Amino acid sequence: MKWKNRRKSSNVNRGSGAPVVFGGGIGGLILVLILYFLGADPSVINNKNVNETQENRYEETISENQKELEDFLSVVLADTEDMWHEKFFEYNLTYKEPSMTLYTKTTKSSCGIAQSGMGPFYCPLDEAIYIDVSFYDELKNTFGAGGDFAFAYVLAHEVGHHVQNELGILNQTQQLQKELSEKDYNRYSVAQELQADYFAGVYAYFSKEKGYLEKGDIEEAMKAASSIGDDKIQKMSGSSINPDRFTHGSSKDRKNAFDMGYKYHDIEHSMEFYKNLDYEIKINI
Repeated sequence: MKWKNRRKSSNVNRGSGAPVVFGGGIGGLILVLILYFLGADPSVINNKNVNETQENRYEETISENQKELEDFLSVVLADTEDMWHEKFFEYNLTYKEPSMTLYTKTTKSSCGIAQSGMGPFYCPLDEAIYIDVSFYDELKNTFGAGGDFAFAYVLAHEVGHHVQNELGILNQTQQLQKELSEKDYNRYSVAQELQADYFAGVYAYFSKEKGYLEKGDIEEAMKAASSIGDDKIQKMSGSSINPDRFTHGSSKDRKNAFDMGYKYHDIEHSMEFYKNLDYEIKINI
């Protein structure tokens, strides 16, 4: 992706952190990802894993590689700002930009303690995206989805959750979570995550139209989307595949949702994922 020497978002923060007493590595990551990867509320994580007495500032000295990844994400976030301002303007709406907090190991969010093992997530309470850039290595090494545009897909997906929040979708699905059984609600959770994948596809189309994409970028994003399906993660965790416990969608569905966003690049078609569900989800446009 062509990103250097382009505008960076001004909505980027550096989070304070504390060392985490957490069973890291692939096993711990997969266990968390089954429930929380890309967009869930982290407040249910047991905070006793965090030694809050050892809080420190975000590291002032970071590696060149980490600095480059942070700069890259800042440019991607700026691109999403430009795109969603345009999209909302088409519907006579005003887009409120989210913030992005970059941190190391752990930090605080309004949804609870953010831990790097949880993967990137969006917190609707403070309208912020939280990312430990070390997740780039997990995405590449654990899930086999390397490349800068794979990481851009991850951020665009989280911004997609913010768009859902702006359009009133998250409030509706969160209310249903209080009313439905886990099995019944999971269908809405899957629809919500697939819609965020769709919005990531819209971002990919925007990047192509702006001339930012390079050869292989779309393939990187498609591979990332398909590599984090619930069926694959259940296999990686040693569990049998159980669609009733899907919360994000299968590998095929996630890839198709991204492709659909790239194809239609609008908001209306994104509501297709909520069709044939028991309760109607409305969109504020």
